[in-house]
Amino acid sequence: MDRSGIMEILPHRNSMLLLDEVYEEDGIAHGTYTIKGDEFFLDGHFPGMPVVPGVILCEILAQSTCILLKDQMQDGKVALYAGLDNVRFKKPVLPGDRFETRCHITKSRGIFYFAQGEGYVNGELKIKAEYSFALADKSVLCSQKS
Repeated sequence: MDRSGIMEILPHRNSMLLLDEVYEEDGIAHGTYTIKGDEFFLDGHFPGMPVVPGVILCEILAQSTCILLKDQMQDGKVALYAGLDNVRFKKPVLPGDRFETRCHITKSRGIFYFAQGEGYVNGELKIKAEYSFALADKSVLCSQKS
């Protein structure tokens, strides 16, 4: 699935859509994002030594996993991070790297979904994490604006 297909599932747009493509195979979400070097998150992180922030790597894992929730995210639902656990950064991800994800849902309980994901560059593990989502109704979120 390319970016236009991803946008049918995720609400992310512009600089916050952090996937070039994603597909599901045997319950595993495989996503890719090539770090171009001009992304907003590299501006100042770090001058002269750009490194993709860990929180961005976590976001890429989460966005990849959401393809596995596409059926549950119909009818005005959106997946929101509920937690991050056991996150381990192994090596930095740099401009020019093609970051590849492998993520899967480990269990669900009501509106909560629990997942594990790993991120690689050229087959080398860069990050692994456990995380969870809560499915929320978009209309409720929008009505909470002040």
